[in-house]
Amino acid sequence: MGLQREYAGHGSEKAMFAGARTFALIGLAGGVAAHLSDAVSSPAIFVAALLLIGALTFIGYFVSTTRDGDVGQTTEVAAIVVFLSGGLAVVGNLAVAAAIGVATTTLLTLKPQTRKLAANLDPQDVYATVKFAVLALLVLPILPTETFGPSPFDAASPFRVGLMVLFISGLSFVGYALIQFVGPQRGVVLTGVLGGLVSSTAVTLTLSGQSKKSDELAYPLALGLLMAWAIMFARVIVEVAVVNPALLSEVWPSITAGGVAGLAAASFIYARQRSGSNPLEDAEFKNPFRLMPALQFGLLYGVILIISKAASESFGDAGVYFSAVASGIADVDAVTLSLAELSIGDGTIANATAANAIALAAVTNTLVKGLIVLAIGHGRLRRIIIPGIVAMVGATLLVAALV
Repeated sequence: MGLQREYAGHGSEKAMFAGARTFALIGLAGGVAAHLSDAVSSPAIFVAALLLIGALTFIGYFVSTTRDGDVGQTTEVAAIVVFLSGGLAVVGNLAVAAAIGVATTTLLTLKPQTRKLAANLDPQDVYATVKFAVLALLVLPILPTETFGPSPFDAASPFRVGLMVLFISGLSFVGYALIQFVGPQRGVVLTGVLGGLVSSTAVTLTLSGQSKKSDELAYPLALGLLMAWAIMFARVIVEVAVVNPALLSEVWPSITAGGVAGLAAASFIYARQRSGSNPLEDAEFKNPFRLMPALQFGLLYGVILIISKAASESFGDAGVYFSAVASGIADVDAVTLSLAELSIGDGTIANATAANAIALAAVTNTLVKGLIVLAIGHGRLRRIIIPGIVAMVGATLLVAALV
């Protein structure tokens, strides 16, 4: 932390409150104070040392503010964190103290990026984040965990539905935050990957529409599309691993095959593209956590749970496959989570059936996005993207049939 503060102040006309040596000494002071307090079995020494360090920090802050007009308190607060971390290390929580040191240094280093992120936020982003926190910390804990009604209506409990809504929203929110953090100008590959975390369908609609601007954008746009679609397959694996790890051994071969085929097609296009432009610079992604879409996803997830269980009880595996294909047209996340939930332990659906149904849903969703490209994309983009679609769909179905 001290080295980072010294580096941050290098070349600045403003004198730093503390640098590499001072921060190290403050940490040692915290450790010595904690050791002495432990030796005499009294916290008084540590409290007195903390007050002394706090007073010195306040004096440094007062002098800096008076001299330079700088009201920032980052270095001063970091100094207090260093003192407390030194004490924490001595009392036996060395791993926690080290983690705090790394986290604090990271926050200090990321000042330009955090300011850029804050500058890119709008009021809707703030409201959406607060809503996410309210639902996660206040609403979810009070939702009933028991199911209601006879079979198949006992497939979903309000708590599980809410948990899955938060899981998918959180996963999408990570991608959205990363896009805001790095900016779309960092490149078509990175933005395609992050856009796939938010919504591969949104990426498809955005890039297909942009392809009409010029046929020279066809290769970079196809690259972005394939990267976003490949990330969808990775999302499926993550979702299954979180909800039902026992199902992962059945799911990963076919889903991985589809994702790898997409990456291979993207690599081929990357080698062929001649344009250095980034067509994703103007792409806009909405905050994925909005109340109405979240509620719609929860409703869709619950409905798919009930329909899948009813189809399995009435029509066996064929019913499950049909409901997976129908659900995959709209959303692959909801059907993946539903099937993973229904196959837990000795659940309603066998693992092999659930794995095949998830593969069918992923294939269906990929075909739907391919149809979007064919419907609204430029002719050259359509010609370039078709082999990638065939490769992803073919690889997924072939491996699913063989395993």
